[in-house]
Amino acid sequence: MAELAGRQLAALLPDLDGTRPAYRRLAQAIGALILDGRIALRVRLPAERDLAVALRVSRPTITAAYDLLRESGYAHSRRGSGTWTALPEGALPSRVTRTLAPPDTAIDLARAAPGLPAHLLDEALHHVAPRLAEHAHTPGYHPYGLPELRAAVADGYTRRGLATMPEQILVTSGAQHALTLVLGLLCGPGDRVMVENPSYPNALEAMRRARLRPVSVPVTDDGWDIEIIESTLRQMVPKLAYLIPDFHNPAGALMPVEERARVLRAAQPSGTWLVIDEALADLALDVPAPAPFASLASPGRVITIGSMSKTYWGGLRIGWLRASAPLITELAGQRITNDLGGSVLDQLLAVSLLARSAELLPPRLERLREQRAALAAALSEHLPRWTWKSPAGGLSLWADLGEPIASAFAERALDYGVRIEGGGYFATDPGLFEQRLRIPYTMRPDILREAVQRMATVMADGLPLPSASRRPHWIA
Repeated sequence: MAELAGRQLAALLPDLDGTRPAYRRLAQAIGALILDGRIALRVRLPAERDLAVALRVSRPTITAAYDLLRESGYAHSRRGSGTWTALPEGALPSRVTRTLAPPDTAIDLARAAPGLPAHLLDEALHHVAPRLAEHAHTPGYHPYGLPELRAAVADGYTRRGLATMPEQILVTSGAQHALTLVLGLLCGPGDRVMVENPSYPNALEAMRRARLRPVSVPVTDDGWDIEIIESTLRQMVPKLAYLIPDFHNPAGALMPVEERARVLRAAQPSGTWLVIDEALADLALDVPAPAPFASLASPGRVITIGSMSKTYWGGLRIGWLRASAPLITELAGQRITNDLGGSVLDQLLAVSLLARSAELLPPRLERLREQRAALAAALSEHLPRWTWKSPAGGLSLWADLGEPIASAFAERALDYGVRIEGGGYFATDPGLFEQRLRIPYTMRPDILREAVQRMATVMADGLPLPSASRRPHWIA
């Protein structure tokens, strides 16, 4: 049964000091967390006395706030079992609405992932049709992944400097599936997990749903503070650390080799599992593609996650895990409890595309360079007060707006036909990175220029106060 303790909810809430009436502000804040998906649905809220103690407010304040939540549809009560989170009829959490298709007229900058040119898909389908016919006479279940795809992924690691056997690869339905399997196998509720701040929002959400305790370490435009990582590993002894060292999403930083070695050394005494997300590793635009993080480690507690989504096409839903063969066997057992394997067609398409990587990747990287330059030029022309550091790879800029308006801007931008993420969605704690936007350069230069012009119009027309930009509709 999912429930929040008073101290857990208090950690998610803003400071209520000086707000009047406090109960209304508290109800507004809890409703916003539910609407935003930071508090899941059908979760039991803390007992009134527990939350009153955690927030250092009177119990009548909590009672009035819960009453307002129930009246507005954001909670309901069961006799004898407490108050549970809900949504008003017809409402969707914003984390859900952001995954839905935007209006046809909107330029979608919420997803940092490229499309696959139609002719490449046609060629791949033509190539795999005979192979698919061969598999049609089999049951088609491959919990570990199609053998030829496991071999292709293993060969890719070997070429990059990390000798890998197919038995060390587990094919998954994308990188997010891979991370969820790892969290389910290696972690339990209450375990500490070290994460970067900011980080990939879906990874953070997976950790919240697993009821893990994130311990954040900062990442800036200039990279990681390795001394903080070392002290966190030493003092907090997290069960697992999730890192994106290659063209970090969203900050864009690339971790130097010597810093990777320090992280590996620091993780050994604590026994912390290192989960390295390399979904962006092949998208090196200004530097050579980095060697796999695990190539610096002796065999052991390093798990690498990869994906086709950022490099080729998210529509294939192909990801993978690289780990020791015994751990891969355990992860496959974890996977079988949810599904018996991915689409054979998608996996055959992935084999075909990976076989042509030396041919397909260079022109794709060149297009990304052109698109990055077009986005930077448009921002310099139309939004000269915004700043950013051009990343050496990856798919997006981490722009600094100079003032904490990102949520209000993202809310208003949709009215102008631009869908984009405010920096707060990448934060481990509410209220951070309100001065930041992640702006992908995965579209054609003309579309990026149009998007920037629309965003400049948003700024010119003015924004509501940030504190009002995400109020649930029932708050005046």
